Amino acid sequence: MSPITVTIENIFKDHLTLIQVVLYAGVISILWFAEVFSSLNPWKDKLRHSGLNFLFIFTALPIQLSLTLMVIVISEWAFTNHWGILFLLPYSSSIWVKYVAGFFLLDFFEYVYHVTMHKVKSLWKFHLVHHTDTQLDVSTTVREHPGETFIRVCFLGLWVFLSGASIGLLVLRQTVQTFSNIIAHTHFRLPSKTDKILGLLLITPNLHQVHHHDKMPYTDCNYGDVLSIWDRLFGTYKEMEAADINFGLDVFDNKHASHFSYLLQSPFPKKNSTTG
Repeated sequence: MSPITVTIENIFKDHLTLIQVVLYAGVISILWFAEVFSSLNPWKDKLRHSGLNFLFIFTALPIQLSLTLMVIVISEWAFTNHWGILFLLPYSSSIWVKYVAGFFLLDFFEYVYHVTMHKVKSLWKFHLVHHTDTQLDVSTTVREHPGETFIRVCFLGLWVFLSGASIGLLVLRQTVQTFSNIIAHTHFRLPSKTDKILGLLLITPNLHQVHHHDKMPYTDCNYGDVLSIWDRLFGTYKEMEAADINFGLDVFDNKHASHFSYLLQSPFPKKNSTTG
């Protein structure tokens, strides 16, 4: 590995979380204003809706920042000890094998994570907070219960441990994932022909909007993180006309969807009002 490569990896290792936060904030801000200027709805309504979602940043960020350090430590250990699936592959010393195969492997793991969050009842209680948004837009990206933030980053640590992903691969993966997740949650839609082509490989806004439809089986489809190929392979791929999509969850009372404190408490058992 060249000195330049080592220096770049050290920069990313030391500032990975800061880079993610700055990138995340910048892309969301640009797309948020693009949505404002392209929407017919009053900007005050959008600001009110986005304000609720942006509150989740303050509950998620401390968890994200602290646990990302854990992920970096795991990555360094796995890479140093040649531990993980990537080191079992033929030509594992090739940078193309490490980065291309590694990217696909981590994306598959994220598909598994997303399916798990939907199928395991105790985990779904946290993930459903994300799905309760009845006005899908770019701010929905950050609408994540802090409990899910903790679970998500812990799973990421597990995926890095199993794969043996290096810091360089992790940075590449997280950067692409950031752009993909944010764009997928915008209210913009691609032209049908463009969506058909891109959707052969990628999760587009059109496809992810189907995932946010309020009724089954559409809520349990299009789990893909960056790539749509896993949904096609495992039979969870679905399409739907925009006019037929209704955002939110039919199993959740929408009157609570805009109450931050209620959403934070929703995964936990309600206290019994009776005594005895």
